[in-house]
Amino acid sequence: MVKLKMGIIGVGGIAQSRHIPAYLKFLEKVELVAVQDVNLVRAKEAAKTFNISRVYTDYRELFQAVDAVTICTPNKFHAEISIAALEAGVHVFCEKPMAITAAECVSMLAASRKANKILSIAYHYRFMEASIVAKKAMQDIGEPLVTRVQALRRRKVPGWGVFTNKEMQGGGSLIDWGCHFLDLSLWLLDGPQPVEVMGTVYNRLSKTPNQLNDWGFIDYEAFNVDDHVSAYIKFENSSSMLFECSWAANIKDDSTHVSISGTKSGLSVFPFEIYQPKYGKMMTTEAMMEEDPKQVGILQATNFVESCLGEAELISKPEEALKVTKLMEAIYESSEVGSSIKFS
Repeated sequence: MVKLKMGIIGVGGIAQSRHIPAYLKFLEKVELVAVQDVNLVRAKEAAKTFNISRVYTDYRELFQAVDAVTICTPNKFHAEISIAALEAGVHVFCEKPMAITAAECVSMLAASRKANKILSIAYHYRFMEASIVAKKAMQDIGEPLVTRVQALRRRKVPGWGVFTNKEMQGGGSLIDWGCHFLDLSLWLLDGPQPVEVMGTVYNRLSKTPNQLNDWGFIDYEAFNVDDHVSAYIKFENSSSMLFECSWAANIKDDSTHVSISGTKSGLSVFPFEIYQPKYGKMMTTEAMMEEDPKQVGILQATNFVESCLGEAELISKPEEALKVTKLMEAIYESSEVGSSIKFS
């Protein structure tokens, strides 16, 4: 059996906790052959931990040894490395977001098409069991009317790495956390075309001295990304979305919510439920399931590998990830100019 030779670029937390362990679960189809990181010590440690034979200091040198790469670097480098890999004839699986700007995403997509190589973005919420069931159930809700999205964390500003570095990441809670839920909701809705976005971005809490934070120390004086974002999005099909995400907010608890109300019924994803009029009453139908975070990573990795091998259709497509980045850009721009942004 032909195996896909995989290289890992950036061996930080997400690579070692999700992507590498996922590939190791189906070694009959993928072989981990190389790692690269700007921190050579960390790269060597990861290679030793996961029994990977080759370590590189320059990602360009890694391309000659692999068929595909998984990119787990700060957002700033997603486009640069992805395009270089695609031009070298290597398939690319890139951590979310696709890139910081829509222009970078367009260049990545063009490189993928020119090279005729797979490009996919790690929006793993699509692979959660509740999301998969919700996607199937969308056929029963009729025409979508209103989508409600909340990805709220009460006091979980990442106090490690470069998450709060605007130059490296391009933003904060929206581009790191909220992007997953924009992607998931757009996927469930079959990618409607946005026509107008009104967004507001906040970082007041994280810029206040002596703030509580569950995820480590944050420098309130240097903090320059968003910790709370709200938006209202109108689509071409007349449906709308109420969106909110946060790292820091004065709320009772963390909350993850995606719900869609349609003309025939409605659904909630977390937990999965369907709401519909039936037998002269409003009915709520629940589905019993328990999410396995490890399985989500395995399903995501499997789809990418099998797509590269020509055995499956790609689930997370770059054209869809581009639309997510365009929406995030519009939310940030709307907040900056103080008015809605219209899409032509």
